Amino acid sequence: MIHACCMAHARRGFIDAIKVQTKAHATDAKLERAVALMDGLFAIDREAREQDLSLDERHAFAPGARARIARRIACAARCDASLGRDPAAVSGGQGYQLHAEALGGTDTVLNHPVIELSTNWAENSMRPIAIGRKNWLHLGSKEAGPKIAAIFSIVESCRKLGVPIRKYLADTLPGLADRSIHELDGLTPTAYTDKIAK
Repeated sequence: MIHACCMAHARRGFIDAIKVQTKAHATDAKLERAVALMDGLFAIDREAREQDLSLDERHAFAPGARARIARRIACAARCDASLGRDPAAVSGGQGYQLHAEALGGTDTVLNHPVIELSTNWAENSMRPIAIGRKNWLHLGSKEAGPKIAAIFSIVESCRKLGVPIRKYLADTLPGLADRSIHELDGLTPTAYTDKIAK
């Protein structure tokens, strides 16, 4: 399991910091530069989506621009004492700064091309569950909660990959109890998508 930080949340912390400084009639070009770098990173991913690039192609896009900008953000976090040592002072108490989030996030993005910059898609896919939580207070047993969470995860993964959910379940569920645990990696929605694409 890899802990991946969300660049959108880190960016939000910088935007909040800029607002605090604007109210105090003080400006810091470093904050605006950090936001501009993050915007550039998101723009690369948006263009890669529009061109329908694979994850590896996106990682090496234009040539290596994604990795290059990510390194600049990480470098800014490591080298800038005002951002790295006292994020609370810079952010006016916002506390969600590049030192805590983007630094880890950029390293993870560089090392694992499959990871997205933002958790927004995952959060939005879970929003109906959070909103409807009161309707699902009584799941039957304490053990049912994690099982339902796993089912939701599979369903949302199928939606993201464009896999028909009923077809996926019809192809993978029969005989599942008789399969070895070592075979489960080949039954994920991603592995299923790759298999039917061949």
